[in-house]
Amino acid sequence: MSSFRLRSLTASVAAAAVIAVVALAAADLAYFVANQMNAQAFAVYTGYFFDSTVILFVLSAVFGLVGAYRRWYTALIAGVVSSVIATVVGIGLGALGEGIGIGQMAVPLLGTVIGTNLVFKLAAVITSVTLARRIHAHIAIDEQQEVLRKKYVLLRRPAESLPQGIVTHLERSEIDVDLAEEQWEEYVAALTGGGWDPVEVPTADDLPDSVFIEDTVVMFGALAVLASPGAESRVAELPAVEESIRSLGIETKRIERPGTLDGGDVLKVGTTVFVGRGGRTNSDGIRQLRKILAPRGYSVVAVPVTKALHLKSTVTALPDGTVIGYRPLVDDPFIFDRFLEMPEPSGAHVVVLTDDTVLVAASAPESARLIEGLGYRVISVDISEFEKLEGCVTCLSVRVR
Repeated sequence: MSSFRLRSLTASVAAAAVIAVVALAAADLAYFVANQMNAQAFAVYTGYFFDSTVILFVLSAVFGLVGAYRRWYTALIAGVVSSVIATVVGIGLGALGEGIGIGQMAVPLLGTVIGTNLVFKLAAVITSVTLARRIHAHIAIDEQQEVLRKKYVLLRRPAESLPQGIVTHLERSEIDVDLAEEQWEEYVAALTGGGWDPVEVPTADDLPDSVFIEDTVVMFGALAVLASPGAESRVAELPAVEESIRSLGIETKRIERPGTLDGGDVLKVGTTVFVGRGGRTNSDGIRQLRKILAPRGYSVVAVPVTKALHLKSTVTALPDGTVIGYRPLVDDPFIFDRFLEMPEPSGAHVVVLTDDTVLVAASAPESARLIEGLGYRVISVDISEFEKLEGCVTCLSVRVR
């Protein structure tokens, strides 16, 4: 059993036990008072409510396993349903045990709705909404939190065919595949040193651009939105990426054609998602992304991109939400609430490792010093072979965050 499932089970059982014990104790206390403080009432009525208490425990645990205690109103519903069923069935079983026929059960079952039995139900409902929710939340950790806690980062090793990668805005240069492999290893080491757990998607030597894994998927917490590459030759990169994501237990959605969307066109700043409308991402892709994200509290803002391959070829964001970019390549910097100009084109690209540490390309030393002056720790890596294919530090990985 996974640690997530075990914690969920433990939390549900603990919450259910508290609900059952409190409901039984409240009912016993009520009968104790009603019987003029006669201590014998505890033994009598504990037996009377025993079946109901067991049923309440089982039903409450089941509700916990399906996530009923995550929100107060679902906990309220769970409390009402489980307590009513528990008292009706429990008292019914008790009546059968005493030889009361089914046709004669109207009176004892009526007692499950009115009278002192009401205390049992009210105690169960109130405990479900209050104490049980807190206990469940303290012990359990939901699947999204589990995935995010592990800090997974998806990567894909350079293909042997890397030199045949697509070039749009640059002149083609000779690529040293062996050097690219070394630089990729150093890049991965920097991510690992920053606390990220690498998940390597199988290498595809027949897919030259597959190392630029950012374009295939975008993460929104534990939701993966599979892209729809604007370049037809890159569609074949998706299946292996999807398989790796599903192996982590991550929920997936996808952008369907004719919509196109490259992950390199998507910049997240808090709950605002800037999406570049350019050569690789079209309006239908943006519309689909907006529809997927709206129920999750994100707002999608379309941004024109005409001077570079992707939006994140021109801008990225620091941990505090400040958008940084190389001004000559940015169509409209005023779209962003806070925009800071970088002195070098590659200085516009950062990978956030922690709240105070970012990864930048070694080709942007002036930008690195500027960012350090803002109080951040900067780690520089040489990715020159990938820059020849219009790649940057963000293109080579996808962090699950």
